Amino acid sequence: MRRAWGRAAAALLALALLTAAGCADRDPPPAKEPKPSAGVADGGDMVLKVLTNRVDLVENGVFRQYAERFAELHPGAEVEFEALPSYANDIMLRLSTRNLGDVLLIPNNIKNDRLPDYFEPLDESLFEHMRFDDFKAHNGVKYGIATGASTTGIVYNKKAFRKAGVSSVPTTLEQFYEACAKLKAAGITPVYLNSGAQWPLMIWGEDLVSFMTGDPDYLNRMVETDEPWQIDNTWGQAISIVRTLIEKDYVEEDLIQNNWEASKRELAGGEAGMYLMGNWVINQIVAAGADPEDIGFFPFPYDNESKRYAPLSPDWFVGVSRFSGNKELAAEWVEFFVRQSGYVDDSGFLPVDERKEPALPHFKQFLSFNPVMVEKKVPSDKLLEISNTAQIALWSGDYILEWITAPDLAEVFETYNKRWAEARDITES
Repeated sequence: MRRAWGRAAAALLALALLTAAGCADRDPPPAKEPKPSAGVADGGDMVLKVLTNRVDLVENGVFRQYAERFAELHPGAEVEFEALPSYANDIMLRLSTRNLGDVLLIPNNIKNDRLPDYFEPLDESLFEHMRFDDFKAHNGVKYGIATGASTTGIVYNKKAFRKAGVSSVPTTLEQFYEACAKLKAAGITPVYLNSGAQWPLMIWGEDLVSFMTGDPDYLNRMVETDEPWQIDNTWGQAISIVRTLIEKDYVEEDLIQNNWEASKRELAGGEAGMYLMGNWVINQIVAAGADPEDIGFFPFPYDNESKRYAPLSPDWFVGVSRFSGNKELAAEWVEFFVRQSGYVDDSGFLPVDERKEPALPHFKQFLSFNPVMVEKKVPSDKLLEISNTAQIALWSGDYILEWITAPDLAEVFETYNKRWAEARDITES
């Protein structure tokens, strides 16, 4: 395990995943000098507001435990959490209002040269032994630090497989469809897309096309063409898999409602068989009631070839708001959160600290299939500029929902290619 992880970890570079919205390129409101709060050292209390996407860890009290331990190290400090259910979209709306709390996850579509408009520099010492240290940096100044690392694969319920008579893990796309058919026949939802939540669909889109060819620059090279979306290229292959699953009724019945929390309970109980998701979801399924030994994890067999690729990437980056009135304590929270809180292990992430090995036992099963780990790349400024101009919200999942339900995929691709070509022309003029 140690040598396997060492080889994989050497590949860990990153592509931050999620929404792209045009408001990231608007000028921020004029900065005002924040009114200082009474500091802990001055005998006053200090309240930090932390914005997060982890609704589950706020509701189950895990984040509160972190806050209590932090308060022991910083007497008088109090940490309040605000969990945003649709963080990727919600946080973009807040950028223009400066309603960013003190600590927040950095929206991934913001170009690095705009980071100083919204975030405070972090101390260089914080990044010692940490991977992805230059991903949220500008002019040598670092503004965000990764909260975890992950790969993507099929998370499945072993009891559901046994009940359906699926005796071995599928290693080809044909075998994957066969497993889906058996699960469906047994009354089990084969694959939960979570299309109603929208963001999980980017895993079937941007995430999948970023690694299934073994080319980590696949997305960035989209800027070189007017027609990046074709039925016979990687995008067409990835979206066609999802459409096949829908056509064969291998997915949940309700594709509209946000059933994210319910889906975890269904997979935990064996009512659903599989997710295509990051390893981080495993602990959430266990928290939803699954026995850890009943949950497995293997590389997604996206084709019928023997060679299999899988990604390695960071999760969200955390930073200190430029508009915080408690910047020093906020920076202390960031350091505590990424180095001492235990969030990486609690969330089922792979470690960001290069000196540590993963605690997640399911990763050993994943590596046993010998996937070639693909280093994800940061989205280029040009990719973000074109997608923003075309108003195509990469990493949001919303447009992929349109694609998987469209009567004619070639027709909808043609529409998006037209928007893309027009945006390329505008950005190059």
